[in-house]
Amino acid sequence: MKNTTFDMAPCGPDRVPQGTRGRLAGTPDPMHWWHTEENMHIAGDSWGLPSSPLVVLMHGGGQTRHAWRNTGKELADRGYYVVAFDARGHGDSDWAPEGDYSQDAFVRDLACVVKALGGPSPALIGASLGGNTALAAIGEGRLEAAALVLVDVVPNTTRAGFDRIQAFMKQKPEGFTSLEEVADAVSQYRADGRRPRSLDGLMKNIRQGANGRYYWHWDPQFLASREDDLALRHARLSLAAQHLNLPTMLVRGGSSDVVTEEGVSEFLALCPHARYINIKEAGHMVTGDDNTVFGRAMTEFLDEHIVDSSR
Repeated sequence: MKNTTFDMAPCGPDRVPQGTRGRLAGTPDPMHWWHTEENMHIAGDSWGLPSSPLVVLMHGGGQTRHAWRNTGKELADRGYYVVAFDARGHGDSDWAPEGDYSQDAFVRDLACVVKALGGPSPALIGASLGGNTALAAIGEGRLEAAALVLVDVVPNTTRAGFDRIQAFMKQKPEGFTSLEEVADAVSQYRADGRRPRSLDGLMKNIRQGANGRYYWHWDPQFLASREDDLALRHARLSLAAQHLNLPTMLVRGGSSDVVTEEGVSEFLALCPHARYINIKEAGHMVTGDDNTVFGRAMTEFLDEHIVDSSR
């Protein structure tokens, strides 16, 4: 599918989306562009027929929409219309002009994308940052949804896991000298020490500066707000979890150091009707660590609650 579209009024012909600057050759162009209330560009891809039940995929902090490519294709093959988009400050989407990477800002952007799609209430699948956004949007009554899948995200996450992610994202502010150096950083972050299968696959997640060095494809200012969010998120997301009244599934990576079984138990007490699945072979980045098991669990859940309810 290759149809770059502006689903809301464009900003003007001289406006170049900030996130596209420094993109490496061969990086896939976004299939869609949407605009936020602040007139920021939001980049997205889609799979399947727009007339099919809508599923919206939201990536984790520091990731891009490309993390969902395989999942998007699988769900489209099962009869869903699937949309994944780059959160503000990530991938091809614009960087927030005032450095606003608050929970409210991400919720506003999600609402804008869903409104632009113009269909019925979507199923939302969010990993980490994306899961926080979906949980807040639904639990606070700011968006209606047909179902919710939270991927390794609960209100009470561990400090150790948070610090490890922050350390990974903050390394090499001066940039990497080569793709090999980027691959080394990824392998050191992964619990199993695996290197990326292909250096070409890294190119969708990095950009190149005017100095020739490689940088992660996110706005460095995004990290500045994370400490504040961690301090406030537990109370806010706990309250949101109590107000969930839709089919909900929580997926945890068995070796995750971000979400513990204690955190899961607390969430299930707040949202007793939620289904819980522990994918033992996966870590925090469940979608990439074990796509097969995760994909099967997710499609079974959606087929039960979305497809069956539409018949």
